[in-house]
Amino acid sequence: MELSDANLQTLTEYLKKTLDPDPAIRRPAEKFLESVEGNQNYPLLLLTLLEKSQDNVIKVCASVTFKNYIKRNWRIVEDEPNKICEADRGAIKANIVHLMLSSPEQIQKQLSDAISIIGREDFPQKWPDLLTEMVNRFQSGDFHVINGVLRTAHSLFKRYRHEFKSNELWTEIKLVLDAFALPLTNLFKATIELCSTHANDASALRILFSSLILISKLFYSLNFQDLPEFFEDNMETWMNNFHTLLTLDNKLLQTDLVSNAIQFLASVCERPHYKNLFEDQNTLTSICEKVIVPNMEFRAADEEAFEDNSEEYIRRDLEGSDIDTRRRAACDLVRGLCKFFEGPVTGIFSGYVNSMLQEYAKNPSVNWKHKDAAIYLVTSLASKAQTQKHGITQANELVNLTEFFVNHILPDLKSANVNEFPVLKADGIKYIMIFRNQVPKEHLLVSIPLLISHLQAESIVVHTYAAHALERLFTMRGPNSATLFTAAEIAPFVEILLTNLFKALTLPGSSENEYIMKAIMRSFSLLQEAIIPYIPTLITQLTQKLLAVSKNPSKPHFNHYMFEAICLSIRITCKSNPAAVVNFEEALFLVFTEILQNDVQEFIPYVFQVMSLLLETHKNDIPSSYMALFPHLLQPVLWERTGNIPALVRLLQAFLERGSNTIASAAADKIPGLLGVFQKLIASKANDHQGFYLLNSIIEHMPPESVDQYRKQIFILLFQRLQNSKTTKFIKSFLVFINLYCIKYGALALQEIFDGIQPKMFGMVLEKIIIPEIQKVSGNVEKKICAVGITKLLTECPPMMDTEYTKLWTPLLQSLIGLFELPEDDTIPDEEHFIDIEDTPGYQTAFSQLAFAGKKEHDPVGQMVNNPKIHLAQSLHKLSTACPGRVPSMVSTSLNAEALQYLQGYLQAASVTLL
Repeated sequence: MELSDANLQTLTEYLKKTLDPDPAIRRPAEKFLESVEGNQNYPLLLLTLLEKSQDNVIKVCASVTFKNYIKRNWRIVEDEPNKICEADRGAIKANIVHLMLSSPEQIQKQLSDAISIIGREDFPQKWPDLLTEMVNRFQSGDFHVINGVLRTAHSLFKRYRHEFKSNELWTEIKLVLDAFALPLTNLFKATIELCSTHANDASALRILFSSLILISKLFYSLNFQDLPEFFEDNMETWMNNFHTLLTLDNKLLQTDLVSNAIQFLASVCERPHYKNLFEDQNTLTSICEKVIVPNMEFRAADEEAFEDNSEEYIRRDLEGSDIDTRRRAACDLVRGLCKFFEGPVTGIFSGYVNSMLQEYAKNPSVNWKHKDAAIYLVTSLASKAQTQKHGITQANELVNLTEFFVNHILPDLKSANVNEFPVLKADGIKYIMIFRNQVPKEHLLVSIPLLISHLQAESIVVHTYAAHALERLFTMRGPNSATLFTAAEIAPFVEILLTNLFKALTLPGSSENEYIMKAIMRSFSLLQEAIIPYIPTLITQLTQKLLAVSKNPSKPHFNHYMFEAICLSIRITCKSNPAAVVNFEEALFLVFTEILQNDVQEFIPYVFQVMSLLLETHKNDIPSSYMALFPHLLQPVLWERTGNIPALVRLLQAFLERGSNTIASAAADKIPGLLGVFQKLIASKANDHQGFYLLNSIIEHMPPESVDQYRKQIFILLFQRLQNSKTTKFIKSFLVFINLYCIKYGALALQEIFDGIQPKMFGMVLEKIIIPEIQKVSGNVEKKICAVGITKLLTECPPMMDTEYTKLWTPLLQSLIGLFELPEDDTIPDEEHFIDIEDTPGYQTAFSQLAFAGKKEHDPVGQMVNNPKIHLAQSLHKLSTACPGRVPSMVSTSLNAEALQYLQGYLQAASVTLL
């Protein structure tokens, strides 16, 4: 692509279309941009556009598109082509800092993010002049520019707070300090002086303070390893200063300053080293009365967020991202103080809780905030250890949680009006979530119909909390690890539960509420067969919702739970009535077709997983509707997206399991395409295991004659990969494959195909791969396949008994006994760059496994062999009858004593002997 006015104009037109709300206009534009982003100069056209365009909307759109392009493509992934040419990389790095600093703040932020992404990959080795360019900008005197540099530096250096110590890390930090420390210190001093100069100018101070906060964050990141030592010598002074600051009229203080100061006290008070600083009763009382209680209040900003920005309020409150709020900091301080002073602190606050509840009782409609603060105080006092998954796991025994629940939580929830006192309703429901492990089951059971009724509350926070609480309760485990609540206990509420959950999705602001959809999923999972009478209605509602959100997917968690709920509907119904699968296909295939035709990338991996589940439910041949799709699944474009690969492989495996004969007869011309997919996958370190999944299904299910002509080439490809790039993951998969091949086609066939590629190769594979590496194989089914395959090599391969391969017979038997009896060898060579299965490069739609679409573990030798040790003993006995005297001689002279003892145990268990 040339850097021409014509291309700039074309790009402008397509960017405009990506902003169109109509998917018919937006999606083709997005597809066009995706198709041209691999061309040279594409990113430079975007940068030129955001610099020179007169349209601010286009400039912002170009900046966001550029950032996402960098996120997707900048990282260079081993075994994959470089997605951005070196000339473009150089030009981007040469221009982006200047462009970022000369842009308006909205665009500056996008480019700053892009610099951070590039910096994570290239700094410092491939971008050595970045620091110099940034430091030089400190001299500009323009705080718009300076703050842009500071923001970018912060996003680059904040990772130093979380990385493990290493020489490489220290070298990088030293390089940064050498270039950055003095200029940053000078900037700090100059900014402090400017604060004095402009003491009466609020707008100037706002900018200067934002600079000081960024400088402080940078100082923290660059000194993270040394700060504790600095603080220890001055802790009492720091503590007193913060305590004094917080006992002022803190309404005059900024919220982030107050919350940070309280968090500082919270982190100090729970360390044994500083316990003495808090032992004085006056100090404790002062902190409780003057720091904690005032900051527990439900403030005007909280109320505004509760009513007008519910989604953000929920995210902060439920997901723990309210770290910078006064209330969260005060709660943390209570927990910290209770670590060493639980009795005194509980005593101090008990009086406050009682007086707050009395104030509420005098005039609830006016004084409801007193009860809100009381509930928060009780929650903070009682919570000693907590996880998001299990709620409170350790509670303060001095607080009677059940009594508080019965007297002060249940009455609010029993009120007939679900829209009255919404904040207190939310508090009560949250109390149930947090203390569900401490409140007796009978009280929780009483709360379930109350929670169901609150699904209809107008407040988004209340009905969201109700859904989340139900989901958490339905997940709880009893003493026997089964769910605490049985389907029978919830069955009386099933109709109203399902009705209210789906109605809640129609309430304003909750059409894509992930907590409600998760509660729907969890209800299906708990209730199982109890939902079958409602499935026709439920699947219709889920399908309508799927169609609606597929127009513009924006809530990934909601979408995931929706597909899980669809899978549960299929599994639960078809378990008792497999023929019902056709009803689901009728309901879903129209929507699936639209998703595939419109290339809704976020949903395609999900669609393939659901289709696999549906196809696996068919017991006989593949329906024609699926066979029509089969050729399209082999198209290379689908396999370019890493997020599609696991789901596509699973779907192709389902085709092979259910319809290998149909494929062999009606789609034989597609077998090379199938093997082409295998070849692509096997070449990638990240996806080679998926290639083996596909290959194993081909070997296991396809008629032998349909793949005869390709077998030798398959092995040649595998050996080429072994030679060029041998990894532990590849070796493990290769071992399983060759043993499955041996089981399917026979031990002699395996020996002949190896030696047909190169004379004596069979012996090399035994000596260099199977014998030394078999201990690395993991997984019960995988180990069983290898055990049965090696048993065949030992007992059904004549060359193992009468050629130069005979010397490998006993070492092979020894390695098989080791596979049975020794721990798995999970070591990975130091020099090996092991790519994790889940490692998906850049910003792409990642694969999300649907738990309820999960494939049952398949044992290809299950019908043939139950116990592989017994099978080995029986096979050795059979071999010994064919050549009397030889097997006992080979075993007794060459097998080590421990292995021989194990083998004798197998023979006794099988009631056979070696002749």
